Amino acid sequence: MLRHAKAAQIPGLADRERPLTDRGERDAKRAGDEIRAAGLEPDVVLCSPALRTKRTAEIAFPEAEISYERDIYEAYPEELLELVRRSDPELGTVVLCGHNPGVHELALGLAGGDYVFRPGAFAVIRVESAWADLYPGEGRLMARWDPKVG
Repeated sequence: MLRHAKAAQIPGLADRERPLTDRGERDAKRAGDEIRAAGLEPDVVLCSPALRTKRTAEIAFPEAEISYERDIYEAYPEELLELVRRSDPELGTVVLCGHNPGVHELALGLAGGDYVFRPGAFAVIRVESAWADLYPGEGRLMARWDPKVG
């Protein structure tokens, strides 16, 4: 689970069109570097079509296949879980790049924990079941990263 990096607040600009700040661009790169340093390479990135999530995914995972899924934008955790359940069963590592509160709530629902999920943060959750059989409480939090903590 990856929350989009820090986005600009620009009066009059549609929410979906908010760009990353300079800090957001740096944090997105750092998030990708941290994930790769943990030995993970996404087989696919499921990404919201909002500009800030698209840019986060592109910077964090420049070599990855990115699938833009309109249902991620403003989704509830149950909807995000259903989207992950539809992933190809042959995929080993799936990244969901989206928005709070849905991404954070899904991470907590899958693996528990008590942590904040600031812009640019990620949680690595290991599951044993097939994607189609994924259910709340089944995951194990393997790592998490917060750009403010490092």
